[in-house]
Amino acid sequence: MANITFTEGSGLQDSIFGKSQAPIRMFLEKRGEAFEQTSMLQYLFSMGTSKNWGEKFTSMTAMDGFQPVGENGEYPVDGMQEGFSKFLEHMTWKNSFSLSREIVDDSKLMDLKKQPAAFITSYYRTREQFGAAMFGAAIKKATSVTFRGKTFSASCADNKGLFAQDHPSKVKTKLVQTNLFQDAFSVDSLSAMETAMQDFRGDNGEVLDVTPDTIVIPNEYTLKRDVFATIGADKDPKTNNNGFNYQFGRWNVIVWPYLNQFLGTDKKPWILMDSKYNTENGGAVWLDRTNLEVKSRIDDGNDANVWSGYARFIAGFNDWRFAAVGGVTGGSTLVSG
Repeated sequence: MANITFTEGSGLQDSIFGKSQAPIRMFLEKRGEAFEQTSMLQYLFSMGTSKNWGEKFTSMTAMDGFQPVGENGEYPVDGMQEGFSKFLEHMTWKNSFSLSREIVDDSKLMDLKKQPAAFITSYYRTREQFGAAMFGAAIKKATSVTFRGKTFSASCADNKGLFAQDHPSKVKTKLVQTNLFQDAFSVDSLSAMETAMQDFRGDNGEVLDVTPDTIVIPNEYTLKRDVFATIGADKDPKTNNNGFNYQFGRWNVIVWPYLNQFLGTDKKPWILMDSKYNTENGGAVWLDRTNLEVKSRIDDGNDANVWSGYARFIAGFNDWRFAAVGGVTGGSTLVSG
């Protein structure tokens, strides 16, 4: 069942709208459940809940490690320090629709289904579009995004955009890293980006063992063709000699149509993600403070049955190392020539 809380105003069951309450509620729940099952957010964000006004995310640098001290040597003192931090403040989201008394009087069943369907669709579509707007801003190298009149931070804890050529280190001041590349998708650029991500370093310069496992692309037919041609056969896609294709069967592919409307001039970006690193280290973070609450009441002014929805949630980026992007103008080069 979709996680929706319902509240009915007094007098509804005794009114003309009483018989419509249970069917509408059941329809909203089923519609919400269907959207939750098809949402891509669960694969792109580290999903969590919150009981606070906002949440702070931070990281800790690695320890230097064990030291050789010889026989009966003293214990060296190791330590850690806080890395960059990111604060996410929850946003309140609202919407409503109303059913006139005439609709119920005239038994217009189509309208009784149509408006609740559009209402619950608008909620889950808003969530999907908001997530896509965040990633779209990252692809456009922006540190903020305006979504439906409100401005949200799209920067990581290091104050850089999710995808940037100059991610700094909190400790190693000379360590500057990039996860922004211009190469179009190909078997060579896929292999090169995977290798680059496997060499991402922590704030102490330590190798993090990032292991990308997911390819995210917009709904663009030539890009889909190239991706599945590269990873969909066990033979080398570039040759006729049946060489082994080590990219075969190793990737989860997410084709995200919602991303299309938030792209800039680069229409064929492709993102590699380490889903495990994202979950464990809070790369792209989604927090639900208040799940959708739906309230039904009678409007004293026009006798309509008003259904209103209230929710609080936020999304943002913290640790950039879970992902890298290709096919973006101005990025670094993975494969020469």
